[in-house]
Amino acid sequence: METNTRPSDLVRQIVVIVAVVLMIVAAMVGVGLFGGTNVRDLHGGALDADATVLAPARPAFAIWSLIYLLTVLYAVWQALPSQRARVRQRSVGWWVAATAVLNGAWLLAAQFLDLFATVLGIVLLVAALAVTMRRLLVIPGVKAADVFLLDAAVGLHLGWVTLATVANITAWLKVVGPDSWSQYATPIGVVVLCLVGVLGIGIAGATRGRLAPALAMAWGLFWIGVARTAGEPASTAVAVTAWIVAVVIVAVAFVMTVFRSRTAPD
Repeated sequence: METNTRPSDLVRQIVVIVAVVLMIVAAMVGVGLFGGTNVRDLHGGALDADATVLAPARPAFAIWSLIYLLTVLYAVWQALPSQRARVRQRSVGWWVAATAVLNGAWLLAAQFLDLFATVLGIVLLVAALAVTMRRLLVIPGVKAADVFLLDAAVGLHLGWVTLATVANITAWLKVVGPDSWSQYATPIGVVVLCLVGVLGIGIAGATRGRLAPALAMAWGLFWIGVARTAGEPASTAVAVTAWIVAVVIVAVAFVMTVFRSRTAPD
């Protein structure tokens, strides 16, 4: 549905572009392209693949390339005159801009602040992504661009950052907690992964079976399993649990998707 153009529509389009550009610049800072330290080497390696039993292997972070690509394409697409007055763009544009800013802020917090600041940043990012996804569900998209550049982009971002929040909090707790906690790493890791499974199922239900969040979470869980079997700290129990949880989350989302498609009105 389209309505008459408002002055705020053009402002929104510009803000989205600026926010996404800032996110990309922050990402470059985060990987050390401007002379800084790569995120995985900050804070004594607390955010690296071998930091905790819930840290995914390094290849898992390749998903950021897809998320960034889709977000950049969204920024270009939403800037078109045809998108300026669309109700769906008005509903989520500001929120997408907010998620881009928070994404970049997390990277800068990791680079220049402490781990607790990254925990606060990533929790705010998850909350903003959840609100964005909710708004997308209220006004469903009907075009391919809506599906890929909004629903899929936000869904992947939400799923991945949800799992990354668990890893981020775990890394912070390891740094601030007593050394004795390390002996309980495996049982705690298994319990937390089970809770991640419950969270993933909850997200599948809340998003009416959208596959993007589930696939992003499963991707991270798969690489947690790989990291625990091919690297340190090794834990077969955590690896197997991560893989089982990944399958369950995707299966539940798939079943919900099929059910939704069969019950949708003609």
